[in-house]
Amino acid sequence: MPAVDPATWVVHKFGGSSVADADCFRRVATIVESFPNPRIAVVLSACRGVTDALLNLVDLAEAQDDGYRGELDRLRARHADIAEGVLKAAAARLYLAAFDRDRHDIEGVLHTIKLTRSAARNVRDLVAGYGEIWSTRLFRELLEQRGARTGSARWVDAREVVVVEWGPLGPLVDWEASRARMHRVAGSNSNGTLVVTGYIAADKRGVQTTLGRNGSDFSASIFGALLDASEIHIWTDVDGVLSADPRRVPHAKVIDSLSYDEAMELAYFGAKVIHPQTMAPAVMRGIPIWIRNTFAPDKPGSLICAEPKSALPVKGITSIEKIALVNLEGAGMIGVPGTAHRLFGALREEGISVILISQGSSEHSICCAIPEIEAERAARVVREAFERELEDGQIQNVEVDRELAILAVVGDGMAGLPGVAGKIFSALGAAAVNVRAIAQGASERNISVVVSGKDATRALRAVHASFYLSPHTLSIGVIGPGTVGSVLLDQLAAESARLRDEFQIDLRVRGILSSRHMLLAERQVEMGDWRAAFKTDGVDANLAKFVEHVKVDYLPHTVIIDCTADQAVAAHYADWLAAGIHVVTPNKKANSGPLPYFESLREARRAGGSHYLYEATVGAGLPVIQTVRDLRETGDGITSIEGIFSGTLAYLFNVYDGSKQFSAIVREAKQLGYTEPDPRDDLSGTDVARKLTILGREMGRKLELQDVEVESLVPAGLESLSIDEFLDQLPGSDAAMRERFDAAKARGKVLRYVGRLTADGKATVGVAEVDTSHAFANIALTDNVVRFATTRYNKNPLIVQGPGAGPEVTAGGVFADLLRLAAYLGARL
Repeated sequence: MPAVDPATWVVHKFGGSSVADADCFRRVATIVESFPNPRIAVVLSACRGVTDALLNLVDLAEAQDDGYRGELDRLRARHADIAEGVLKAAAARLYLAAFDRDRHDIEGVLHTIKLTRSAARNVRDLVAGYGEIWSTRLFRELLEQRGARTGSARWVDAREVVVVEWGPLGPLVDWEASRARMHRVAGSNSNGTLVVTGYIAADKRGVQTTLGRNGSDFSASIFGALLDASEIHIWTDVDGVLSADPRRVPHAKVIDSLSYDEAMELAYFGAKVIHPQTMAPAVMRGIPIWIRNTFAPDKPGSLICAEPKSALPVKGITSIEKIALVNLEGAGMIGVPGTAHRLFGALREEGISVILISQGSSEHSICCAIPEIEAERAARVVREAFERELEDGQIQNVEVDRELAILAVVGDGMAGLPGVAGKIFSALGAAAVNVRAIAQGASERNISVVVSGKDATRALRAVHASFYLSPHTLSIGVIGPGTVGSVLLDQLAAESARLRDEFQIDLRVRGILSSRHMLLAERQVEMGDWRAAFKTDGVDANLAKFVEHVKVDYLPHTVIIDCTADQAVAAHYADWLAAGIHVVTPNKKANSGPLPYFESLREARRAGGSHYLYEATVGAGLPVIQTVRDLRETGDGITSIEGIFSGTLAYLFNVYDGSKQFSAIVREAKQLGYTEPDPRDDLSGTDVARKLTILGREMGRKLELQDVEVESLVPAGLESLSIDEFLDQLPGSDAAMRERFDAAKARGKVLRYVGRLTADGKATVGVAEVDTSHAFANIALTDNVVRFATTRYNKNPLIVQGPGAGPEVTAGGVFADLLRLAAYLGARL
């Protein structure tokens, strides 16, 4: 914070929450004493809740309810507690004696109100203003008692300084009269501390009035202008001006500095900033305003000034809820002057405030946003204003849509910066938020959109994250915490903090589902101990409830990660995608199942604006599917794809050299964990056929699983035996396998289990002989290897090789898809 000229005044304003109790008063005193400036003006609000309590006294008296006496007793007791907690006994008695005199006066006023059953505005202002009188008197005594400030602390009754007259736009300050009175109170060369009553003022007749809601902020700005202050500090209960409402965007950030215009725009659209009108005197004189936290005075806060030094193009995203949209539409409006004038004139005459206006260049329609509470009245007055045009058909309809919200993106840095609007609409589209109307001023400082009220929080979070003001949050549900799923959850636990810190990605696992149990977390599962939580806090599995929990309106993106091999789970993909839920999976069942269902997944994805990622269905973490897409999308013609797609079968034929029976190698592989619990799941070749079907469809072929010619290594008659019986009888086929091995060896070749797919859609899976120099003959024990022959890669085919099975690499492939999804949704990786 820059140094302040000691010859100038600095104004500090503390709100009601800052002077709520005795501890708060002491805290405020310490803050004031920490500033070395010899000239300080301290503007105080009433203690928290006191103004409302005083106005309630008036309401009770109007209702002839004697309960106002008890309420007044409670106000006296509360101030007595504070006074006796911070002042010495003698000072506290003097303070309470003055309070009792005020109380006597208030009782007289309330008695008159009770008799007449009505209270004029000036009477309500009179009663409401006592809160600031009581808080400032007490604080002045506290400062004097502590004696830490140079010079005396003087109490300033704003009614003797500030002269205002109420007009249609609120209170108007008589600056000439007010400045003359200020000079009499403060002088031109006096130092010390002024303790000023906020909220209250007087009119030209000397009758007490108030400055309205947010009046104490206005008082601070007025006194800043009257004293030619160098700075104004508004002390409240937040760390500064936030980039969004932290109740709806938990990662909202404190904005370091913003312009007066930015602050006014944010305040107009509902942000908790200083009210635009209250800033006017400070803006008029270019006085910087600091927004700071009484309860964290060491934090720098936010600076509102004429020329802020901030690198952020967007300063905040905020919203107004409970909005209705009035839409006037008709061919008769095109080219006809005065339509907008009549529309807004009709609304003006009814006192209906228009918040936002949007009109297409065709002039075929014009719409405006109004408070939802005014919807019925607005519809009536607009229909009456255009009654003749409606009857003649020049205007087709007057529509009113309710339950909407306005989302406003504010920042001076947006002016002249290409792509800002695109980023906003991309973020909303990715979050499946429909935009109903758009408005942008010529200053480019504000882009406002109207969205459904139920989508407002999701829209706020999505747009906030798109400008890197907060992490991109993904609500994640993991189905299948088994072999692959458990490793994926461990990988997420290990990397989530780094991804959040380095790349602003919040991978929030909010649910884990197995076949029998599920764990649901409101915010997120504690990933460091997810296994224990799943065991102790899990409930009976219910897939519908699980998905409903993971997909919530207030988080912009929902992801289901299916780590099962379950057809029943895969059958839900189309519904999830159509509902805007992203799906990431290594489960091959959906993509290798019936072709119509596979094609329906693409349609569902388009309809829901969702993403479907399944790289790990072929080759685990190897970029096999992405390679097919890259080749096709860049115009390369794929002649054939062939490869070893099973790590289990790769191991079996790598190890089999004739010195040991093939059945013995199968048994050893099972013991080492290289096969499925039932080795027939690998030996049947069905898994390889599924992978080939997936690749064929990626090539654009309408391939069904049954179209793949599969050579099964499960001998006929052994399909229905138990696992042990199968292994015991498998040696019966060893001779046939040995014969094939010897024949290949005699020709200088080796055996490999290969899947082949040609451009015409022919797909085969089975044992093949390959040269000893072939890429398939020289791989690690469990490697997958895929060979792409294309128009470009014709003489030297493109080869992708590496571990294609195992929980770590498969989970890694799923994790990579999840990060790819985050990038699609706007994360910066």
